[in-house]
Amino acid sequence: MAQTGRPGLSAQQRAEFWNRWRAGQSMSDIGRALGRDRSSIHYVVRCSGGIAPAMRRRSRHALTLVEREDISRGIVGDYSIRSIAERLGRAPSTISREVLRHGGRHGYRATLADVDAWDAALRPKVCLLGINTKLQRIVASRLGLDWSPEQVSGWLKTEFPDDESMRVSHETIYRSLFIQARGVLKKELIGHLRSRRVTRRSRRLRADGQSRGQIIGAVSIRERPAEVEDRAIPGHWEGDLISGSKNSHIVTLVERQSRFTALIKVRSRDTNTVVSALTRHVRRLPASLRRSLTWDRGKEMASHQVFTVATNVKVYFCDPQSPWQRGTNENMNRLLRQYFPKGTDLSCHLQSDLDKVAMRLNQRPRKTLGFQTPADKLRATVAPTC
Repeated sequence: MAQTGRPGLSAQQRAEFWNRWRAGQSMSDIGRALGRDRSSIHYVVRCSGGIAPAMRRRSRHALTLVEREDISRGIVGDYSIRSIAERLGRAPSTISREVLRHGGRHGYRATLADVDAWDAALRPKVCLLGINTKLQRIVASRLGLDWSPEQVSGWLKTEFPDDESMRVSHETIYRSLFIQARGVLKKELIGHLRSRRVTRRSRRLRADGQSRGQIIGAVSIRERPAEVEDRAIPGHWEGDLISGSKNSHIVTLVERQSRFTALIKVRSRDTNTVVSALTRHVRRLPASLRRSLTWDRGKEMASHQVFTVATNVKVYFCDPQSPWQRGTNENMNRLLRQYFPKGTDLSCHLQSDLDKVAMRLNQRPRKTLGFQTPADKLRATVAPTC
């Protein structure tokens, strides 16, 4: 039977716990492997924010257990502090402080002294954001605008190029959010993260994909021109349909070169509705932005040939169960879940609401664009006359 309550894991169990967590195992699986209840494992994850603590190492200047055992034998043999120090190649003051700190000549025990020294050496490291209150306020304000920690970190480098004190890594920001014991960034800011997760999880923890059926006359992504792959020319898009409750859906489009996003409201996912909405949107684009569209194997694009005739935009389809072939759009869909969480009714959003969300995303700096925004990138690559 699994043990419940706070786990109190041994050092070996903690190492196994973090190895299994990094490998993407669920908390239930880890609990069964360690003989603990899932709630106990959840407590460990919640306290650490899902971030494995750094492995502690002894300083090369610290006394080792072997040296402490030599000190203990020297005391039993009634050797002087100076002679013990000489045998170990240590300063007499080092040995003297060691003995006095751990019970004196009559109470010194090597094993207990080593454990006490290891525990006493643990010092909480002050977080960078806890020291620099100005930096802390700026980071919190940008997170409140739905910027990702990586965007905040990259923007700081461009905004304060000559001030090293105004730099912080995205990892430090994530740790300050997930590890609330630091007391630096408010827990409410986690709600501005795109995934809204309260703990870090392994990238290996993922659900298996499912096949999506056959599309008549589908042109494989393998036949897509090279100019699409290298993002050299604007006008090549990736698209998808994200779903909510009550059979509600939104079409998402991302331009591959600039990462510019468009969101389209649709009443249902049947192919006629989706293709009609896509056609209306694409016809409003400049000719230089109407080159190709890459989609997955969803049946909503079964009428892709009708779309191509109406817009002169060729449609290419990914291989089954290969969402990574539309990586730009998949990434954008994850960002959108910050505004449209899974299981929510998408039909209550007007097209104007979707346009506001798209504008917010298009005005965020992106690392892959050198921290330009998608809107700026698109303006720079499309001729003003278009």
